[in-house]
Amino acid sequence: MKLLLIGAGNMASAILKNLINYNITVVEKNQKRTEELKWLYPDITFLSTPPEITDYVVILAVKPQVLDTLELRGRAFALISILAGVPLSTLKYKVQAKYYIRAMPNIAALRQKSVTSLTGDIEFKEGAIEILSSIGKTIWLNSEKELDIATGLAGSSPAWLALVAEALSDGAVALGLPREKAYEYLPMLFEGVGALLEDQHPAILKDKVMSPAGTTACGYAKLEEGGVRNSFIEAIKSAYQRSQELRKG
Repeated sequence: MKLLLIGAGNMASAILKNLINYNITVVEKNQKRTEELKWLYPDITFLSTPPEITDYVVILAVKPQVLDTLELRGRAFALISILAGVPLSTLKYKVQAKYYIRAMPNIAALRQKSVTSLTGDIEFKEGAIEILSSIGKTIWLNSEKELDIATGLAGSSPAWLALVAEALSDGAVALGLPREKAYEYLPMLFEGVGALLEDQHPAILKDKVMSPAGTTACGYAKLEEGGVRNSFIEAIKSAYQRSQELRKG
């Protein structure tokens, strides 16, 4: 499988880091960025302009606005796009390929912990999953609508969870715990809860922790008083609505 990665920003670099054992070529017009990556990956070919894409699996990882000026010659075997809000119809108009896939990884790809949503041509499902499993877990969805919903759930949530982490540490610091100690708890707390959620419903996990009239129950009541649950629901809705706006143009 010949891969052509177009773009070398943060997400593209995370993908590249885990695909170095493939036959991969990278296109990046920023010379400074290219030199940085050449130092890290001396055996990979870097180009400033795209070659003819015939027979490549093209991974499109540029900013969405760059798509209008991108000129690609030939017909790719498959196109995997990680451009937020760019629908398959637009990709098919802009790039010639046999198969088309939309994918939405998240920033945890930097640690091979992304949850990547995919949809598109079922004929290339397994190939796309093989490639993107290199950066974490993949979830195949049945439509672009589902992918746009999942963009908020998986793509945007790391920022929201980071806000939760910061708020929790702020609360501990306000009561007197040193900041560096408060931050020390956070990675394992999130990792531990994530591991438990693999085989437990969130409500069941919550009930196991929350004993009658205990500290957790008191804190939980305050969260409900502040409308935290509804705020997260509205955040998902807002992210989905924004993805629809991006799709329209």
